[in-house]
Amino acid sequence: MDTEPRDWLRRANLRVTAPRLAVLETVAAHPHSDADRIAAAVRKSLGAVSTQAVYDVLRACVRAGILRRIEPAGSAALYETRIGDNHHHLVCRGCGAVADVDCVAGAAPCLHPDDAHGFVLDEAEVVFWGRCAACARSTDSPRRLPL
Repeated sequence: MDTEPRDWLRRANLRVTAPRLAVLETVAAHPHSDADRIAAAVRKSLGAVSTQAVYDVLRACVRAGILRRIEPAGSAALYETRIGDNHHHLVCRGCGAVADVDCVAGAAPCLHPDDAHGFVLDEAEVVFWGRCAACARSTDSPRRLPL
């Protein structure tokens, strides 16, 4: 993937706008961010931008394949620029930290169900749950996610 958000937008046939660039730059710098965090960063960069405008940009970029949206249980939707490689995620039950983990075994879809029910599979989405190193050392966790 090209390294410039401007190129990502052009390749997806989307207009290059300041809000789109700011959203993509924010997500690239802070993967696994939710829309509120992205909107706050975009406002620092551009000034007044509505939350709805940020959601519209996120939706358009996900639909165009520029961003990936993940939704770990108990969490707001999170966005990342790492797309198309069928990677998975680790989520901390204590603090909610999210980390990427490469495909668990071989090429996509990595996992194969006993019965695909006629589906042609191209991706598997796996979320590993546990506690990050910091939370594992601590007895106090500020946030508790689903078991």
